[in-house]
Amino acid sequence: MMNEKQLRWYNIALMAFVSVWGLGNVVNNYALQGLTVVTSWILIMIFYFVPYTLSVGQLGSTFKEASGGVSSWIHATSTKRLAYYAAWTYWVVHIPYLAQKPQGILLALSWLIQGNGDFVNTVDSKIISAICLVIFLLFLWISSKGLTTLKMIGNMAGTAMFIMSILFIILAVSAPALRGTVSETANMTHISTYIPKINVSYLTTISMLVFAVGGCEKISPYVNSTKNASREFPKGMIILAIMVAVCALLGSVAMGMLFDANNIPDDLMVNGSYQAFAKLGEYYGVGRFFVILYSVANSMAQVSALAFSIDAPLKILLSDADDDFIPKKLSKVNKQGTPVNGYLFTGILVSILIIIPSLGIGNMTELIKWMTSLNAIVMPMRYLWVFLAYMWINKQHKKFTSDYKFVKNPIVGYIIGLWCFVFTAFACILGMLPKIAYSADHGQYIFQLAMNILTPIVLIALGMIMPALARKEKKQII
Repeated sequence: MMNEKQLRWYNIALMAFVSVWGLGNVVNNYALQGLTVVTSWILIMIFYFVPYTLSVGQLGSTFKEASGGVSSWIHATSTKRLAYYAAWTYWVVHIPYLAQKPQGILLALSWLIQGNGDFVNTVDSKIISAICLVIFLLFLWISSKGLTTLKMIGNMAGTAMFIMSILFIILAVSAPALRGTVSETANMTHISTYIPKINVSYLTTISMLVFAVGGCEKISPYVNSTKNASREFPKGMIILAIMVAVCALLGSVAMGMLFDANNIPDDLMVNGSYQAFAKLGEYYGVGRFFVILYSVANSMAQVSALAFSIDAPLKILLSDADDDFIPKKLSKVNKQGTPVNGYLFTGILVSILIIIPSLGIGNMTELIKWMTSLNAIVMPMRYLWVFLAYMWINKQHKKFTSDYKFVKNPIVGYIIGLWCFVFTAFACILGMLPKIAYSADHGQYIFQLAMNILTPIVLIALGMIMPALARKEKKQII
């Protein structure tokens, strides 16, 4: 029989790193900021990511027996109702994520088969969205039948994507010395190249940085499987912060070597990772080899993430559902243990989010870029609950004890939690401003702005409706 307390700090750090980090984080932020993102990474790491990870370390140490993650932390520090809203937020922010995954699958297959992203970039967005809808509904059906094989594929793909991300940094940074390549960006040794201009356009990109570094609380359920959890779990979080910082900085410098920071291609956020491996293949004389490896790994990862993200967040929401907040009909399961009505509800919401944007955004490149930005607005909303829980354990510091404390002074701890909460909310709100210029396309700017504002409002409002439906259901039963 395996020892329950088998995980060590280095296991925690690696598991968190694989779940938090990816090459897309480097590419997306470089596409928005160029090499000035290096300074942005340094600032976000010091003032946001380090306190974020160490706060999670303290929360994990305080509630090392809790299995529900963030919702358990909120339940312990506040009320059942707020714990429900934390669980709801964790689930509902995956709706835009699920809507984007079929696009990622098509893009990966396009690069694998054609060696470019032309299929996605040239075909009408309405047709692509229809194909994406079919892909999503197919995997919705597959997920309802069981996920064992897909989880195994996902573990393999996750490891492969991690290796490819590290390989990218090594190959790109080494290319000038090993292959005699010249950097595409001029003046990379000048400090001025890395200094951002603080304006509204810059501030709208902060949500993408927050999105990139968030999510380490996902491994909180593993606290009670960690040896000497109160010491080793926070240590794992510290190592995670160092690993992410190194990869973000070196990855951004590598992007500057491959793509001119002063002339960034419009489709870099969509095709950048594939184009980067295509360039590295040319540098090292291996043709499409790296592109094929990355395309296979990424398509497998996207498939697994799609199927797993349909199932896991929904089960977290419904497994411990309180019938005061969630109607029993939504929790109804079939013979396989699948919450069929929950799947149907997920299917309806994701289908709407796949179809409607294509009616207002005709260009597929712009649609993928917008969907990525929407995820950067919506996904960080779940981090807000982490910071609330951290504020509340400091406010109730006499009630909760922990072998590890990020800061010993509860007032300072509360202020740190408040700062992270306000900064996250600030990034999400500013991120709602579209990345395209109003003067370039008035209609599309207004459409994107409306979708950016309405999507999170509607998703949260649905969570507020659920308790009313639950009360109505209970009255009918009586």
